[in-house]
Amino acid sequence: MIDPKAIFSIKSDAQFEALALEVFRFQFENNSVYRSFCDLLYKHPSDVKTIEGIPFLPIQFFKSHDILSSNDAIEKTFTSSGTTGSVTSKHLVTDLNQYKASYTNGFQSFYGNVEDYVILALLPSYLERDGSSLIYMVNDLIQQSNHPESGFYLNNLDELAQKLHQLETKKQKTLLIGVSFALLDLVERFKFHLKHTTIMETGGMKGRRKEIIRQELHHILKTGFGVDKIHSEYGMTELLSQAYSKGDGIFECPPWMKVLTRDTEDALSLQKPNKTGGINVIDLANVNSCAFIATQDLGKVYDNGEFEIIGRFDNSDIRGCNLMAL
Repeated sequence: MIDPKAIFSIKSDAQFEALALEVFRFQFENNSVYRSFCDLLYKHPSDVKTIEGIPFLPIQFFKSHDILSSNDAIEKTFTSSGTTGSVTSKHLVTDLNQYKASYTNGFQSFYGNVEDYVILALLPSYLERDGSSLIYMVNDLIQQSNHPESGFYLNNLDELAQKLHQLETKKQKTLLIGVSFALLDLVERFKFHLKHTTIMETGGMKGRRKEIIRQELHHILKTGFGVDKIHSEYGMTELLSQAYSKGDGIFECPPWMKVLTRDTEDALSLQKPNKTGGINVIDLANVNSCAFIATQDLGKVYDNGEFEIIGRFDNSDIRGCNLMAL
């Protein structure tokens, strides 16, 4: 077994690499789907000496298979949003404490103590369905904040605007986390000049509005909220960790998470930094599912390990990765 404490106490690249290789060996032995995928690629732990040699499981396997590296009982199943009739991803979580440790330590490493904040959540599209890992995380952070004024907002934008003005008057440190279309709805109805509030978008119009590029979205939100920067959260159903951006759409990972890019024409080949490619994520918090995932996002990783998301693959299958019948 992998010690969870070791995951969240990583301090160096060398520690990350050593633990990633240990997690790879563990998941090769204990995750039948991942083992089959590695076998098809003729990849065995005895041949893999660096993290660049580890196979990344295509994310769509979370739609068609149970991705588990543990025999423990499933405590929670997180599901992705999807259009009616579409197949959604499911992330089977056998240890919710692992998820809590990941997002709590991650938030603290980027933003400090959660108890310093009033947390306001404007996440209507997530609240309107069951199984959202984002709602689970934000709800728990609201509880941890221990502020009676923290809470969720659905369509009550007047009440939210009033609350933001009240907190601003009190100079209360506040985090407003919201889905893009709802934040746009808010600034179309109200204008703010916020000095004590961090605005964090979680991306996505969820079919409610026309998609716009990030720079345009952030420009509208900066103007509407009267802030210099729009923060962003990068996470997904299939991950237990989040990367954060404090502005300009440049994300940073916590120490137990790493992003690499793969060649868009050869999905099994990793690229050097500063080139656009498919986003591969190593999330060591995913020790009980799969820690090595080839996502459907396109992006660019910089020399310092920070990254940006540029778009998504148009095709539903990641070219060159669909080696197993899904």
